Amino acid sequence: MTEATCKRELDLEIPAENVQKATEKVARDLVRVARIPGFRPGKAPASLIRRKFAEDIQREVVESLAPESLQQALTEQNLIPVTQPRLEKVEFTEEGPLKLRAVFEVLPHFELGNYKGLEVEVEDIEIGDTQVDGTLEEMRERAATFEPVEGRPLADGDFAVMRLTGTPQGGGEAVNADNVVCHIGAEETLPAFTENLRGASAGETRRFDADYPADYPDPKLAGKKYSYSAEILSIKGKNLPELNDDFAREVGGSEKVSTMAELRAKVREKLEAAREDRVASEARDKILQLLVKEHDFPVPDSLVEHQMDVRLESVVRVMARQGVDPRAVNVDWVSLRRRQRDRAVDDVKAELLLDRIAEAEKIDVTDADLDKELELAAQSSGESAAVLRARLTKQGALDRIKSKLRSDRTMDWLAGATKIQKTSNKREK
Repeated sequence: MTEATCKRELDLEIPAENVQKATEKVARDLVRVARIPGFRPGKAPASLIRRKFAEDIQREVVESLAPESLQQALTEQNLIPVTQPRLEKVEFTEEGPLKLRAVFEVLPHFELGNYKGLEVEVEDIEIGDTQVDGTLEEMRERAATFEPVEGRPLADGDFAVMRLTGTPQGGGEAVNADNVVCHIGAEETLPAFTENLRGASAGETRRFDADYPADYPDPKLAGKKYSYSAEILSIKGKNLPELNDDFAREVGGSEKVSTMAELRAKVREKLEAAREDRVASEARDKILQLLVKEHDFPVPDSLVEHQMDVRLESVVRVMARQGVDPRAVNVDWVSLRRRQRDRAVDDVKAELLLDRIAEAEKIDVTDADLDKELELAAQSSGESAAVLRARLTKQGALDRIKSKLRSDRTMDWLAGATKIQKTSNKREK
């Protein structure tokens, strides 16, 4: 039993008198319900019942006596388990005391160091005309239309619509797809496609080989060489709308803007808000990093394992949002999960520190606070707060939500008590 870890082992001894009473009670209960050949229900001798069901009696006696004895020991030693205690080395006799060992993990004891008046430095990017122009150009790209190009072959900037078949050299899954769109000359386009399709006309078929780099985003293609046949079905060009008042009204939507000046003002306002959110998020991350660095204490392996799973699930969700089927990719999930360990340890330490700071500063979340949060969540989900509460209660999620609210509130308090130095990174206005 070492304080360098959160694992604890408690050796318990339950008096023989308690063991005998519990054994007699379990045996009496079994006599009433046990079915023994040659005896009517409830008439079998107690001695026979004890011999025939010795293992069952022992298990029930241990299960009935161990929890109370364990709870008393936990209270005396001020230990808070975070895992279900596992019983080991059980020594059971009907005449003597019951001896056993409980193995579990606990929340660590540690001294809370300095957490007030911290100083962190974050980069603050000034929002100017350059950033506004860049965002407007992105909006312009999203509003682009595509029209057929006739009378000339493919050129850089064009989009080739083609029927594509590909055979991997060395064996593997073939590629067969209709209406594949390839942006000729684009940065994201594999050079082999641009070089071999440039100059092709609609109705023409081009054959060529393409080598995919080892770090290609699609793991099914990464590091492989394919022989392609590409039939050009059509050529399309992209038309970008002009940046004028008509464009402002079209893309403004719910913003209800009618001029480019108003749209620029709205874009700048959103960029400023995003900048503030980014600065605040970076500051909070650096505050937690500083706190974790300044506090050295062990964390329960069970909580770290859980956080590793949470991080892995986050990776899977990101892949799914990007349209990638996690089951179809060639990923060593075991190694990927293992690589999450160091960050998972820091995550758990940060949460334990926030909890201790909340206790020290008497930061709490009331039922009214929880109700307000559920009302906001219900508005977003389109269901009533009562239905949402019932569902979350059934899932056992209300305590987690309340804990998250408390952590967020503590993080807000910490940010307010920290000196956040913004380093200016001026860009062209």
